Amino acid sequence: MRHQKRVRKFSRTSAHRKSMFRNLVTSLIKHEKIISTSAKVKDLRRIAEKLVTLAKKGSIHARRLVARDVQDKEALDKLFSLLATRYQSRSGGYTRITKYGLRRGDAAPLSIIEFIEEQKGKGQKKKKKKTAPAQPVKTASPEESSQKVQPAKEQEVTDSKEDKIEE
Repeated sequence: MRHQKRVRKFSRTSAHRKSMFRNLVTSLIKHEKIISTSAKVKDLRRIAEKLVTLAKKGSIHARRLVARDVQDKEALDKLFSLLATRYQSRSGGYTRITKYGLRRGDAAPLSIIEFIEEQKGKGQKKKKKKTAPAQPVKTASPEESSQKVQPAKEQEVTDSKEDKIEE
């Protein structure tokens, strides 16, 4: 039984596991969307959300704590400038996990993890505008429709044919 076993080990040493998740979180911040196995993505979400929460603080200490896990300076700058400001008013849930399918080689379940886009009017449902009931459309009889010919369009067509003949 798996009672009270919080950490998935992924058949790796602790150093290799740390390194793997540092690389994954750096790629996630850099590209804002990555595909990996479902188990890795589920564990990665916890790490990524904690880093975004630290980045929202914006202090030097928070930057140093995040820099331990984010390997790339450009990704670190992006996290503190772009992502932290994007989620400033949000108190959690910065990522979305979507099932992607099975990997072709070993049929491992794959998932996509991505940062969600912050909507302008968050928390507010869009109200539908009430429209008047549609008026029944009056159909013309065949005699009326044959009488309604638009001479302007016919004239344009004939003029263009005459212009081509003159050239």
